[in-house]
Amino acid sequence: MKSSPSGFKERPVGLEFFASSEALIKPRGGALQAKRSLSEALCFSGFYFFGVILFMIDFLQVIVNGIAVGSSYALMGLAMVIIYKTSEVPNFAQGEMALISSFLTYMVLEYHGFPYYIAFPGAMVFSVILGCFLEFAILRRAKEPNILGMIIITIGIEMVLMGFVSWKFGADPKTMPFPVSPYDSIMLGDVYISTLEVLTLVIALLLMVILFIFFRFTKLGVAIKATQQNQMAARLMGIRTNRILMMTWGISSLVGCIAGLLISPVTMQPYMMWDPMLKGFAAAVMGGMTSLPGAVFGAYLLGIIENMFSSYVSIEFKSVVAFAIIVLVLCIKPSGLFARHYVKKV
Repeated sequence: MKSSPSGFKERPVGLEFFASSEALIKPRGGALQAKRSLSEALCFSGFYFFGVILFMIDFLQVIVNGIAVGSSYALMGLAMVIIYKTSEVPNFAQGEMALISSFLTYMVLEYHGFPYYIAFPGAMVFSVILGCFLEFAILRRAKEPNILGMIIITIGIEMVLMGFVSWKFGADPKTMPFPVSPYDSIMLGDVYISTLEVLTLVIALLLMVILFIFFRFTKLGVAIKATQQNQMAARLMGIRTNRILMMTWGISSLVGCIAGLLISPVTMQPYMMWDPMLKGFAAAVMGGMTSLPGAVFGAYLLGIIENMFSSYVSIEFKSVVAFAIIVLVLCIKPSGLFARHYVKKV
C-alpha cells in the first residue's frame, strides 16, 4: 500500500477494479435469476389456467349430457307418477307399453309407408287404447287386489309385451325413421348437444307443465288426486273411480309412448325400454312418486350424477347409481325430495 505525498494511503488499482466488477456482476446474476423465476411462474400459471378452462369445458359437457339423458328418464318418471298418483302401484309394464307402441310406429312407417303426421298420432291413440284396455281387461279383474299382487301383475304384463315384440319383430336392432336426426348437433360455444336431445328436453318440460296444470286446475285432475287418497270416499262423493283408473292408465301410456318414440331413433330393439324404465322409476322415487316436478327434477339430477360417475370414476358405476339412489332415498326420505308424506287413517 503506497502513501501519497499528502499522507493518504492509495488502494491498489487492480483490487479496486475487481471489487467494482464483482459488485456489478452479482446484481446482474440476481436479476436474471429473478426474471427466469418470473417467467417460469407465468408459464406455470398459464398452463394451470388453460387446464382449468379445459376441465370446466369438459365438466360443462358432462352436465349437458346428463341433462340430455335425463330428459328420457323424466318422461318415463312422469308416466309412472301418473299411475301411482291414482292407484299407489308402480307400473313396471310402463316401458314395454311404450315399446309396443314404438314398434307399431316402426311397422307403419317402414312396411306400409305412412307419413309421419299419420304414424305418430296413430301410435299415440293406440297407446291410450292399450293403457285403457290393460287396466279394464286385466288389472280390474284381479280378485281382492293388494299392492304386491298388482305389482306382480304389471311385471307379468311387461314380460308378455316384451315376448310379443321379440316374437313379432325379432331381436335384431332396427332403425326408426324420424324427422329429426339423432346425429345432428347444436354447438353452444365449446359444448355440443344433439337436436334430438334438445327436442326431448323441450317435450319433457312441456309435458310436465301441462300435466301439472291438468292435475292442479281441472276437475278430472282433482278427481284423480281424490281417488288416490281415498277411493271409498271418492266413490261416496260421486267420482267414478274405475273410469278414473282407466283414464290414468291411458294418459300414462300416452306419455310413455312419447318417450319411446324419442328413444327409438337412437336405439331400437326389444330391450330398449328396460333401462329408461328403471331410471325413470329411480328418478320418481328420488323426487317423490306423487310429485310431477319432483320426478322431472330427480330425472335430471340422476342423469347428471350417473354421467359424472361414468366420466370421473368408472363407466361400470353408471348402471349402479340409479339403484344406489333408490336405496338411499328410501332409507333417508321415503316420500321423496318433493312429495309430502301423509298417513292414511284406516
